[in-house]
Amino acid sequence: MKIVELKQLSKKELKETLQKKRTSLRSFYFNISKGKVKNMKEAREIKKDIARILTLENQGTKRS
Repeated sequence: MKIVELKQLSKKELKETLQKKRTSLRSFYFNISKGKVKNMKEAREIKKDIARILTLENQGTKRS
C-alpha cells in the first residue's frame, strides 16, 4: 500500500490493516518453512507496509 492510501484511512481501519499485515507476514514465514514460497521479496513489502502504518500511527500521537 502507498502512504497516500494509508493516510485516507481512519485510526480504526489502520489498526485493522496492521493486524492483517502482521497475520499475513506470520503466515508467509510459515509457508517459507514448508517450502511453498517462491517470491521472497513479498516479505520485504509486507514489512514496509507495517512500518508505514506504524509511522502514521506514531505521527498521529505526536501531533495530539
